[in-house]
This record gives sequence, structure tokens and C-alpha cells, in this order.
Amino acid sequence: MNAPLTPTALGVGEARARLSELTVVDVRTPGEYAAGHLPGALNVPLDRLPSALPALRRLPAGELLVVCASGARSENACRLLAEQGVTALTLTGGTQGWAADGHALRRPESGARAGWAMERQVRFTAGTIVLTGIALGLLHPAWLLLSAGVAGGLVFSALTDTCGMAAVLARLPYNRPRAADLDATLAELDRRTAAPRD
Repeated sequence: MNAPLTPTALGVGEARARLSELTVVDVRTPGEYAAGHLPGALNVPLDRLPSALPALRRLPAGELLVVCASGARSENACRLLAEQGVTALTLTGGTQGWAADGHALRRPESGARAGWAMERQVRFTAGTIVLTGIALGLLHPAWLLLSAGVAGGLVFSALTDTCGMAAVLARLPYNRPRAADLDATLAELDRRTAAPRD
């Protein structure tokens, strides 16, 4: 099956009106999810999406809404799901658009680790590496290549709408779901797909 070039997007107003009939999957890291997510959203990080495929395949077409911070990761997730035969919608503007439209974000009641958004982590890491390269460049000019490498990576990231640094940061322990958390999410997703729809 060919994945669509552009996944179907729902505006914030339409998503809010249909929220009770949608299964919402948030593909951000657990730390980002804990910092605020759509009501009823389940957290399945983008790199763990294949583990949720069996349950996602049981959803009727048009009832899966995939969200992230801004919409970029959820579009990638929709393309990946389409390649596996799963039809999914994406939220225009992501959780940032949801909040900007005046809608509340939910936070876990206890035990969850709130963290920085991935974009903020990338900016912090890139800035730290650039400053380190400049500082070490005072000792030896070859260290300036470190800063140049980050600059080149940022340009490549902008041109391709991908981010290798975010992919690496997503693998750090504080950005990974605990096994029990992911198992509970997958069990809830199974429960929701097994329940009869009104």
C-alpha cells in the first residue's frame, strides 16, 4: 500500500468536536507527554509505534488521531502507519496548536516525569555543542569544526524536515517509556479497540 504524501489533518476545532469518538495517540517522548497532552491521549513514542500496530489495525478508519508537539512527528507517524495499512489523522499544530487555541492540556496525576519538549532539548544540546566548539577553538582552531558540524546538521535538518539530534536524544533514558508504562498503554489501547463503539 502506498502511503499518502500528506496525511489527513484535523484542525483543532474539528478535533475537539470529535474527541470523544477518536482514539488519540501521542507520539512524543514520555517526558513531553507528562508535560501536557490532549485529554484521553495515550502515549506511544514514535519509535515504539510498531508495538501498537496490532491494536491500531482494529480501529475503524478515521478514528485514530496521532498528535505530537507541532505536527511534524505525527505526520511521520501517519505515513508509517499508512505503510502498514492503518489510516490515521494528524492534528494541525499539534499540542501547541491545541493549547494556543485555549484548550487545556492534561497531565498525569502522579508518578510521571515531566520533561523538556524535544525541540527545547535539541536547541539546548546544539547550543551547548556550538559553545563548546567555540571555547575549545580558542585552544586549537580544529575544534571549530565541531561548531561547523552542528551548523551543517541544523541546515540539513531544516531542508529535510528531519532531526538526527532529536532521534539520538529520544533514545536517552529520560525520554524512554518505562516498560510498565508502555505495557499499560498498550493494554488500554487493546481495551479501547475491543470495546464496542456507540
